[in-house]
Formats: sequence, structure tokens, C-alpha cells
Amino acid sequence: MNLSRLTIRARITGGSLIIAILISVIAGIVIFAQVQRIVSDGQQRVLDNVEAPYLVALGEDAAEEVDQPGANQLVAVVTPQGEIRVDTLPAFLSAAEPNLLESPNETRLVQDGAQAYLVRVTTVDSGSGTWSVITATLDDSDTSVLNQVAILLIGSIAGINIAFGAASWFIGSAALSPVARLRRSAAQLVTAPGDELLPVGPARDELSELAHTLNELIAQLRASAERERNIVSDASHEFRTPLAILNTQLELAQRQSHSLPQMQQDVAAAQRTLARLSALATSMLELSRIDAQAAPGVATAAALAEEIADAADRGRTRVGARDIRVEYGAEGLIETESVSVSVADFGRVCDNLIANSLAAMGEEGLIEVSLARNDDHIMLSVSDTAGGMDESFVPHAFDRFSRSEQARSGSGAGLGLSIVAGIVSVSGGKVRLDNRPGLGLTVEVLLPTLH
Repeated sequence: MNLSRLTIRARITGGSLIIAILISVIAGIVIFAQVQRIVSDGQQRVLDNVEAPYLVALGEDAAEEVDQPGANQLVAVVTPQGEIRVDTLPAFLSAAEPNLLESPNETRLVQDGAQAYLVRVTTVDSGSGTWSVITATLDDSDTSVLNQVAILLIGSIAGINIAFGAASWFIGSAALSPVARLRRSAAQLVTAPGDELLPVGPARDELSELAHTLNELIAQLRASAERERNIVSDASHEFRTPLAILNTQLELAQRQSHSLPQMQQDVAAAQRTLARLSALATSMLELSRIDAQAAPGVATAAALAEEIADAADRGRTRVGARDIRVEYGAEGLIETESVSVSVADFGRVCDNLIANSLAAMGEEGLIEVSLARNDDHIMLSVSDTAGGMDESFVPHAFDRFSRSEQARSGSGAGLGLSIVAGIVSVSGGKVRLDNRPGLGLTVEVLLPTLH
């Protein structure tokens, strides 16, 4: 039987019923054993009551005449010499007395056809020797009581379990009814998407917590879908404009260039546009890789210090004829300490931040890149003297395709800081801006160390 095909209600009911049956069977066995013990104790007390007067009388004065037993009392008294003084036992027990006397001070069950007797042989010492008292009681009535108790227990257990199963079914149905409502609401959201959320019941239980969690998930998925639509729209716009410019430039180079220098100029402009498209495509692929990255890389502090020097050198090659200094430094590092970022990703962070500073810089200025230990983090700091950014743009600085209209607009696609934020997020770190309008901007990246 494939349990996975059963409904939750059926599994709850079946599991509860199995547990109830096991518990009730164990309880029934214990109850039956207790009843059996009580019945057996009752039989023993009957034998005690029958033999007690004889044991007392024989112990005090065995020479006296032995009294006859009461009505329906089964007893036999045997003298030390083997003489039978009293015998009200059934005939088959009287015939078996020699065998019974061979096992004194013992209680046994003796069967005679359909009838069974509980027989006890007890000895008592007196001045004339050892006497034996044989007592018996019919076991039929006790067996009948036990059978009735067993039938009653079986019937009770069966009835209780049937009632328990029905109650579990109805309780499971009532408990799962909010789940059914959630499922119907979810189906409606699938067929008719909108701003609606799953209903949350008034009770503060696990199902209401599930509804809240699912609503948060739905809100996040909607926000993610909206971001993806915006990214696709922005990317389409960013690609469409350079492509149109590139097409126009190539047409002009083909139709209107009357001299080689003019054609070279048009082709050079087309190459610049193509380079922008290539950079945009590279940035988009980089963002896609970061979004798909599940775990950060690992690098030593010494390797990051080497990479920051290389990143500064790469930045100097992009300065061109401008009077811009790119300086770097590293201090307080534990060279063997591991940091939660790969060398390649760290280099991309440095390159993007330096490139942003260069794009915002005029003909002269200073870019300082430093790496230092900050508690249980490694802090990368990139500071420039490019005049800072508009305060209203700061909250949107890490948004994709966001570009300032002032000093930091440049010709980029607005993905540099987004790539930085994505890499830092995957690494479990933080990035923050220290904007100084009119002076410059400092970007601080905190990357956690691994212990």
C-alpha cells in the first residue's frame, strides 16, 4: 500500500487509530491479567478459609475428633499414619489422594473430563506426627468469569477504537478545513493573479503562521517578478539605444564618408558604441552569475592585499592623460586569515569602485584604496575627491540601472554598484556609502573573516 497516495486526513486517522489500538490492546492485556490475578487470589482465599480451621485444630490437639466440613466444602484430612479422617472430595480426587500427598504444600489444577479443580495439599506438625489437609475448589465458575471479562474487554476495546477512529476523522477534517481554504485561495491566485493574498484565520495557530509565511513568500515572489520585469525593460532600453546608434553610425560610414579619415572617424565611433554594448552585456552576465551563486568563495588576507595592488595598477591604466593619482595601502592584516570572498570577486569589487570614481572624476584628483582589519571583518575602502553624489540619489545608488544626473552619471549603465552589492551580499558582508557632497565619496565594504 502506497501511503503517499493517502490524504493527510486519512493518514492522521489511520496513525491515530493504530496507536489507539496498540494502547488499548496493552491496556486490555494488563486489565485481564489483573482480573485473572484477582480471581486466582479469590480461589486461594477459598482454599484458605476451608483449611484454616483444620490447621488450627490439628496444631493445638491432633487427638481430638476432627469436625466435619461445612456444606459444599471439599476437604480431606489424612493422619500421619495415612488414615482418612474426613473426605468430602469428589471420587476422582479421593482416588488420587496418594499421588497428591506425594507433593505436599503445593497447589495444582487437576482435570477430570470437563471439570477442573484447584487442589492444595498442606501439612501441619503435631505431637503425633505430620497431618495432611487436602482442600479443593471447583474452577468452572472462575473460568467462566474470566471468559466473560475477556469478551467484555474485546467488545469495549473494539467499540472505543471505532469511536476513536470516527472522532479522529472528524477532528482531522475540522483541523484541515483551513488548509482546504488556503488551497482554494491559492488556486484562485494562480488562475487570476492580482494583489490579493491568502486568507489568514483569526486563530493564532500553526495554520495562521503558515498563511503569514506563504503571504510573505508571495509578496517576495511578486517583488522579484516585478524586479525581473524592470530589469528586462531597462536592459532592453539600454541595449536598444546603443544598437540604434551603432546602426546609424555604420550607415553613415557606408553612405556619407567621402574620405578615409571621415570613415575612420565613423568606424571609431561605432567601435566605442560596440564597446559600451560589450561592457553592458558583460555586466548583465556578471549580475546573472551573482544571482545564481549559492555560496561565496574563500581567500586569504594576503591574496586580497596582492589583488588590491593589482586593481590599483589596472585603475592607473585607465587614467589616461588626466592628472589623477590612484594610491593603495594595506595594514593590520593577518596574512593567513581566511576571508569570505574569492580573489576574482574581490577584484571585481575593486575594479567597479575604482571605475566609478574615475568616471566621476574631472581632470585631476585622488583615489585612495585601502584594506584593513576591522574586528572580525576585513574592510575595503575606496575614497575619491570627485565631489560626491546627489543626496537624493544615495538611497538608489545600489539599484540596477540607476544613474545620477549629476557628477556620477557618466556613460555607464548603472550596474557597477549593483554588482558590488551582489558580491558583498553573497559573501555575507555589508557595503555602505559615506557621501560628502562637494568633496567626494567613500565606499566601505566589510567582508567577514572565517574562523
